[in-house]
Amino acid sequence: MNNLQATSSKQMIIAHDIISKIKYRQYRPGTYLPSENQLTELYGSSRETIRKALNELNDLGMIQKIKGKGSIVLDTQRYTFPISGITSFKELNNSQEMNAQTKVLHNELSQVPEYFLARGVDETQEATFLERLRSVNGEPVVLDKDYLLKPSIQGIPTKEAENSLYEYLENQLGYQISYATKEVTVESPTDEQKSLLQLIDHEMVVAVRSMTYLNDTTLVQLTESYHRPDKFKFTDFARRKKI
Repeated sequence: MNNLQATSSKQMIIAHDIISKIKYRQYRPGTYLPSENQLTELYGSSRETIRKALNELNDLGMIQKIKGKGSIVLDTQRYTFPISGITSFKELNNSQEMNAQTKVLHNELSQVPEYFLARGVDETQEATFLERLRSVNGEPVVLDKDYLLKPSIQGIPTKEAENSLYEYLENQLGYQISYATKEVTVESPTDEQKSLLQLIDHEMVVAVRSMTYLNDTTLVQLTESYHRPDKFKFTDFARRKKI
């Protein structure tokens, strides 16, 4: 591991530890985190690494950095699935300690769904279809349907699909995932969704459909995610950026 990777890993470990302390109310909303000097001593790290970790928390909306005073803990609810970001289920599980599991239901070749064809995807486009059921503490909460477009991707090992799809794409295939467009709707569930997500009568499902691109603008992934509305709250955090 080079110095850049080690620093990045260290800052994420520190950021996750502070998130955990905020979650368990060791650092309460409205109070200040220890100073950068104190955090440097606490974690045995450089001040630059501490600043990068705090910037991560600032961008997530966990804290507000106030010049000359420090970093105050914001009164926000715990994040689940931030709509605007591109984050894997495994990354969320690790950062939020959700005790989550993933079960692969299908891993096969498929055609692209009508929703994406209506948005310009070629109807002759073949895809590797992954259907995965996400559970938290043994309860099903999300049904993910991913379409990995060929010829960019020639199949996904089931073991990797159970672990982390993005980790496989980025670390093993060398892809650089850059951005995504997303649409969120509330819909009546299909019989399959009712059964897999254990929905009760008349309960709706939250559908999140996205198109994910590489940094060279290549469309690489289409996703339909169906969420139990009683288990996940969709939140986002926005910072003002002048244009």
